[in-house]
Amino acid sequence: MTSLTAVRELPLAATGRPAPFGLGAPAYLMALAGWLGASLLLLAAVPELVRLELSARDPVAGAHAIGLVFFPFAVAAAVWQLLPVMLRNDPPRPGLRWLVLVLLLAGIPLVVAVDTDRRRIGAVSAALLAVGLALLLAELVFLVRGAPAGRMLVVSRPALALAGLNAAAAFVLGAIAFADGGPEPLGVPYERFLLVHLSLAVLGWLTVLILAVGRTLVPMLAAAAAAPPRRVPLPELALVGGLWTYALGIATSLDAVAALGVVVMAVALVVPARRFVVAALAGKFGREGPAAHVVVGLAFLAQAVVVSLAALAGAGSGRRAAVVCVLLVGVGWATGVVLGHLGKLVSLSGWGSWPPGPRPRQAELYPRRGWQVELALFAVGVELLAVGVFASSTATARVGGVVLALSAIVALLCGVESVRLVVAGRRAAERS
Repeated sequence: MTSLTAVRELPLAATGRPAPFGLGAPAYLMALAGWLGASLLLLAAVPELVRLELSARDPVAGAHAIGLVFFPFAVAAAVWQLLPVMLRNDPPRPGLRWLVLVLLLAGIPLVVAVDTDRRRIGAVSAALLAVGLALLLAELVFLVRGAPAGRMLVVSRPALALAGLNAAAAFVLGAIAFADGGPEPLGVPYERFLLVHLSLAVLGWLTVLILAVGRTLVPMLAAAAAAPPRRVPLPELALVGGLWTYALGIATSLDAVAALGVVVMAVALVVPARRFVVAALAGKFGREGPAAHVVVGLAFLAQAVVVSLAALAGAGSGRRAAVVCVLLVGVGWATGVVLGHLGKLVSLSGWGSWPPGPRPRQAELYPRRGWQVELALFAVGVELLAVGVFASSTATARVGGVVLALSAIVALLCGVESVRLVVAGRRAAERS
């Protein structure tokens, strides 16, 4: 008889493990705290936004609080939790994630340095943050390269690579704008240069990431039918093609080229938008934060397309339209979609890391009503802020800023409540 110890162990299906709750929870809470800080800065920036003073301290600080604090922590936490499972492998050095978490804190003094024009502090902070983002992108590269060949993956490797490329380009352009300090960085007028920088970050990095991960994640969290398998990420490729066409038109002041880029991006989003809306309407949990925020964000994207095309056609002030579109796309779409997923993901992280034995339902760790209140406040706040800027109404924009800040407070409280429920529940489970 063959010895039991000599029996060959069958290989298990390649998979990956999400980051532990002890790592993910601080990253999620830092992202939510960063969004609260950014919303307060946007509220303070209302008069400058209405006057279109884009280079004033508060608008610059608010934008950078979103881009350098909220997004890095939110994306890092989501990458650590989702991509190992979606790409079916683990990074070679998962312990480096703790170093990344610490390095991402450099985004906070960098925001202060940009706001106060302290270039030495800004240079050091930018270098530390760049190392943290480079390590995060390196993990993304290893996960993409290590994804098993011949197996169905629920996220596209080329799409993730495109998102990482655009993220790196956006960071480099931001560093050039900060270091140059002149009226025309790389020969491009400063405000147009900033618009290209913001577009690469919001559309090239975050929107591509949302499309790539969201085609699986949004239906899953909404409890709707999954998207069919695909070979080529056509929407993401078309979006990036339209984005770079738009960026070329903005940088060279060729409005027709920029308008073509907007049209291509809008067409690229039609199929993913339809899939997201169907998932929200048909899914059991479609009215919760993740799917509902996507639908609201799509409404803001549609408004931005109309406003931008009208401005490029010569209707109204192009500069005012640009500010409105940055609010609609950067805050209403990208920030809103990421924000809507954070509450669900932090509760899922705690649920997935529960100790052996009985565990609560995941819904018990997610304050659903609180996130629905956050969504309503967020939608009203962004709309009023954008309408106020568009109509040159400081009062309307200020009301929108107040409502938006209230939504950020609710979001942070909901995130803290999920963490509290997880910690308390795990302690009780370990004692029993």
